[in-house]
Amino acid sequence: MRLSYLRLFCDLGRCRSFSEAAALNDVSQSAASQVVLQLEKRLGVQLVDRSTRPLQLTREGEIYYEGCRNLIDQYQAVEAAIRKTKAQTTATVQVAAIYSVGLRDMNQYINRFSALLPGSTVHIEYLHPDRVYERVMQGRADFGLVSYPRKSRELVAFPWRQEQMVLACAPSHPLAALPSVRIAQLEGVKYVGFDRDLVIRRHVDRFLRQNGVSVDTILEFDNIENIKKAIEESGGVALLPEPMLTKEIKAGILAGVPLADTNLIRPLGIIYRRTHPLTRAAQQFIQLLRQPDVAPNSQVVAKRKAEPRQRTMEN
Repeated sequence: MRLSYLRLFCDLGRCRSFSEAAALNDVSQSAASQVVLQLEKRLGVQLVDRSTRPLQLTREGEIYYEGCRNLIDQYQAVEAAIRKTKAQTTATVQVAAIYSVGLRDMNQYINRFSALLPGSTVHIEYLHPDRVYERVMQGRADFGLVSYPRKSRELVAFPWRQEQMVLACAPSHPLAALPSVRIAQLEGVKYVGFDRDLVIRRHVDRFLRQNGVSVDTILEFDNIENIKKAIEESGGVALLPEPMLTKEIKAGILAGVPLADTNLIRPLGIIYRRTHPLTRAAQQFIQLLRQPDVAPNSQVVAKRKAEPRQRTMEN
């Protein structure tokens, strides 16, 4: 027995019209009538009283209608469960992230996620911080990765990880030879900073002011990659998250010198809309992101002889 026949009969019992049931099932009225005749012949009973308008189901027809409707409801529930399971295991997680979350690290997370949920994919779009918030608010990203995450009525924000800030400079810079640098030694140095409209710029400026230090900002950029290149070419320095310097330090392109008398931390966080529940796949990817690192990235902080007092810059 074809399921399509049962669906058509249920539509007929609900609409009490051959023409409407035929239209709902994309068949002709004659074809719909033939389907019902085949059902009646199979069962050996009359299912439809065709003498009335609108037509009525016979007693046997009512019993058959209720049974068929239950069967179809159950079948549709099974189909929905299968589709839901497939969606959960083959879902695409949309992530909006600031430029400096670390492409290499994210690729490692994506590879681990693919092994955890075969068939699932993660699509990460790297954007200006303001665009990250826009993507999340517009529902175009499941969640966002930002620095100094801010909560609001519309957004949930919670910590992801904290990154040590160090002094980035060329290996030939006088400060590069020091095991650590005191914040006062930055007074008057040529400095490559973030654009003034970025949150990290405001926090770094406040940090320098609180420590009574004034730097000579010669260049400004909206992302860390451009700042690193500018440091190489200009001979300036910058305070940058140490994990973002790992490749350059290893290659001998830049030096990362820890601060001797204070800690400067860049907090990274995860944001998502309060009214947009996270999918199971997105929740699992976040859980993966929040797992402790297997091996710490930092090669610079190990140079510290003692742990100084910590200053965390947060909203």
